[in-house]
Amino acid sequence: MNSVEILELMVEDYKSLDGVTAIVLGGSSTAKTSDDRSDFDIYIYTDKEPDVAKRTEIAAKYADYYEVDNHYFETGDVYTLRETGKPIDIMYRSPEWIEGCIKRVWEEGCASMGYTTCFVDNVKNPKILFDKNDWFKNLQKSLDAPYPDKLADNIIKKNFTFLKDAMYSYFDQLASAVKRNDYVSINHRIAAFLASYFDTLFALNRVLNPGEKKLVEFAKNNCKILPDNFEADVNGLVISLPDEKLSYAERLVANLRRLL
Repeated sequence: MNSVEILELMVEDYKSLDGVTAIVLGGSSTAKTSDDRSDFDIYIYTDKEPDVAKRTEIAAKYADYYEVDNHYFETGDVYTLRETGKPIDIMYRSPEWIEGCIKRVWEEGCASMGYTTCFVDNVKNPKILFDKNDWFKNLQKSLDAPYPDKLADNIIKKNFTFLKDAMYSYFDQLASAVKRNDYVSINHRIAAFLASYFDTLFALNRVLNPGEKKLVEFAKNNCKILPDNFEADVNGLVISLPDEKLSYAERLVANLRRLL
């Protein structure tokens, strides 16, 4: 059997667990950015966390190596399919919790520092594998509306301002790290800078933020408005020598500012 056929069998096992409302397939598998290293991101929406022993039985049915009930980020199980070597990443979520995320961002327009619309994207674009009483389908339908201008404005105001204009901005923090020759801090500040940079860029284009992977490629394929020298400057910021990074960061902000 191939990985998709095994996935269908897995869904039958997981949907039989107590309290399961919906099972969806998300991540790069549905974003058309998957490659040979991509896993199956499976989100199981449940009123209560299913029994760990039963989840272990399911994992053992399909894999020799597995880790059940980890809590590094969300409650989850991970394993590698015995037959195909495909990585499986299962996350358990409360329907009430994800409904609150959607309301806070999509309806109320609350912005975060980076990744603001990731959970919205995570609901809007997955493939439904099981959906009791059409709960997830109806949640997706609630997103069938134009990208809210209020949300876009709030994301841009919060994230773009902190790139360079705010006191102790990401640019200022990066400059301090470069001056100290602190490579760990440089890496950390660049990651934060780019998270807010892409949040701003996606909001400007009214495009949902897909997360962390292949963002340059995603932006090129999905954003109608891109800053001058976009790809070269993003890559340059990441791979350049420390004393060159501020020039790339400054140019990224300046070119994005022209579009805003």
